[in-house]
Amino acid sequence: MPTPQKYSERYLHLGERIDEDSHVICTYKMKSSQMSMKEAAAAIATEQSTGTWTDITTLEEENFLKRGGKVIDLKDNIATIAFPVEDFSLDIGGVPQILSIVAGNLFGLETLEGVRLEDVRYPRSMLKEFKGPKFGAEGLRSILKRPEKPLVGTIVKPKIGLDPKQTANYVYEAGMGGLTNGKDDETLVNQRFCPLEDRVVAIAEALDRVKQESGHIMVHAINVSTNGNQILEVAERAQELGATQLMVDVLTCGFGAVQVLASDPSIKLPVHVHRTMHGAITRNKDHGISMKVFADLTRMCGGDALHIGTFGVGKMKGEPKDDLLYRDACLNRNVPYRPMMPVASGGLQPGMIPKLIAVAGRELQCQAGGGVSGHPRGVRGGAKAMVQAIDAGFLGLTAEEYAKDHVELREALEKWGSA
Repeated sequence: MPTPQKYSERYLHLGERIDEDSHVICTYKMKSSQMSMKEAAAAIATEQSTGTWTDITTLEEENFLKRGGKVIDLKDNIATIAFPVEDFSLDIGGVPQILSIVAGNLFGLETLEGVRLEDVRYPRSMLKEFKGPKFGAEGLRSILKRPEKPLVGTIVKPKIGLDPKQTANYVYEAGMGGLTNGKDDETLVNQRFCPLEDRVVAIAEALDRVKQESGHIMVHAINVSTNGNQILEVAERAQELGATQLMVDVLTCGFGAVQVLASDPSIKLPVHVHRTMHGAITRNKDHGISMKVFADLTRMCGGDALHIGTFGVGKMKGEPKDDLLYRDACLNRNVPYRPMMPVASGGLQPGMIPKLIAVAGRELQCQAGGGVSGHPRGVRGGAKAMVQAIDAGFLGLTAEEYAKDHVELREALEKWGSA
């Protein structure tokens, strides 16, 4: 078995005060049976800045002092490492280059059995280079004329298989049931059975019917996830045909996809951000990247709404304390951007909603797919049950209390129970 490399302690600056506006500050959780935690932290700082596994003749002292990563704090297996702003390239590089430093080769270091990027703090000098959400939570509320209550939405189910007419009818029924938001699922884009252009037109007509017949406003996020060289063109075409919101799968498309849609002046629609594939990176608590990091980057790049989990309720794995951290990343006022709407989605049904609101608060978008379409009264009945559940949570009532006078919610509870 090879002897573990002894990384240079020159990268250790424990207790040193640094200028926070000239560094990107990262927090890592580490696991190693081959190295001390000091050596592990030094290995990360070395690999991600100016060094490598051995001494090199080309590292001049001036370069090391200006651009080397610094381990400024170490508590048990948690290291705080500061990387000089000069290491980053935002004009050509952007988020891909940021990630190459803060979340790059370190995950492959042989002497680390586990390493997880828990948090990244960016200096104001870097934050100002990003525009943040064009609409954000407040803009979505303004469009929907819904100033206080949580937004309430659905995902068209089944994920794939419905044609444009069937999809539009689903959206119409959901809107007539009172939902504020609908969206494509992450796997639906432009399949032959449901071409994107035909789907956009049919849904736009359905939303117009909802408004004409009931006065209710609903938006639907069209999935425009595609290759980088196509996404702006696809989004512009969807907008031209009547789309009311766009959706992007951020981790499969890349953060640049969100950024181009949010910053290009031709796009005048909110951007709903799905996090599909995140579990491959975020789920292991000893290795990978926290969803907090992705939430911060999504907001920087201009996402208006982001999936963050179901706060311990629903089918997707997640702890309430973690999802609250991600919610705060969407909403906090410590960055120079509009708040981003946190979206709770994944195995939700009406009986869970009051508890969800009690945990997560009112600044939230609650979405249910099967929890709408699986209702005994169909999509419209499921939509009504979700709206009633939101009203119950908003009033501080349990689902059971509110269901006494609301048949759709009562039938949802009879089928699925409550949280």
